Amino acid sequence: MIMQRDEYSRTPPIDDSMGVQKRFRQGQILKLVSGQAVGSQDELRRRLGHLGVRVTQATLSRDMRELKLVKTGDGYRQLSATTAEESAPLPALARALKEYLLDIRPAQNMLVLKTPPGGAQALAAAVDSERWKEVAGTLAGDDTVLIVASSRGAAKTIQRRVEEMLR
Repeated sequence: MIMQRDEYSRTPPIDDSMGVQKRFRQGQILKLVSGQAVGSQDELRRRLGHLGVRVTQATLSRDMRELKLVKTGDGYRQLSATTAEESAPLPALARALKEYLLDIRPAQNMLVLKTPPGGAQALAAAVDSERWKEVAGTLAGDDTVLIVASSRGAAKTIQRRVEEMLR
């Protein structure tokens, strides 16, 4: 028995339009956040919509993470752009600590870092970029960063490092 292929069983041609769309969308995101203050993801999503770029919240979050956008007091900015403007040759975490950290509180195997409103995401991103083995993860709100350490001892080690960077 010979089977014939019909028009519905054909494999669609390989197309890189998804990559092109992603690059275009991310370019528009960078253009928007560098040109004017964007205070929230929803505002950014609406502005993209005005440009004809439809995006879900999940895709926008993923794009923002890939573009290393962090929320600052002036709206979203690229992490590399916020650190490039600093003239001091400090490591990114030391710079972020000096700029954003108001208080540090130990809580078992965790550390609670308080920042001014809008400072938590930048500080959490800087902590994450250090890739310390003692850090199990970070969680950032608007003015609070939660660092979850692998143990109480690891939390103490992280706290000592943070305090040394502030000197």
